[in-house]
Amino acid sequence: MRIKGLDKLKRSLEDLAKALSSLDGELGKVSFDPNDPQSIELAIQNMESLVDERVGSFGNNDAVQNLVDTFKEANRRAILDCAAEARTKLEVEE
Repeated sequence: MRIKGLDKLKRSLEDLAKALSSLDGELGKVSFDPNDPQSIELAIQNMESLVDERVGSFGNNDAVQNLVDTFKEANRRAILDCAAEARTKLEVEE
């Protein structure tokens, strides 16, 4: 008896491992004005571009795409939280 589909699963898992490895470490730097929503959105777009560049051809893999979407959302939230914290800090100092 031969189980079919293991080669596809193996390739998918290898791609997932490579994608994870490519996202390890510092991706780059983004900067923004915490008081400028357009600046914050641009920083988010830049972060997403950095992620897409790193992941590259692995994006066709559903497992990788799910990982990338989750990773982008977590970093989006981190940028928004950082902006909110910076605004709060500026308000307290004034």
